[in-house]
Amino acid sequence: MWVLYLFIALVVLLIILKLLKFSLKTIIKIAINTLIGLVVVYLLNLIPGVDIPLEWWSGLIVGVFGIPGAIVLLIISFII
Repeated sequence: MWVLYLFIALVVLLIILKLLKFSLKTIIKIAINTLIGLVVVYLLNLIPGVDIPLEWWSGLIVGVFGIPGAIVLLIISFII
């Protein structure tokens, strides 16, 4: 289910970027960040004791920031 949320966040983000006339290079970079962030969050969720819920807001964070966004989500999951 969380893959669907991440995919929806990516599509929304790409549509917004296209409407704001961002270059294709920037859009591809964000898409790659999203995929790498998805893999990192998935691998982090395999560690016992780590539970990063992927909702629309966390998918958007990972989609925009990639690995640093996943690290921030990891830190927030330990605080909450």
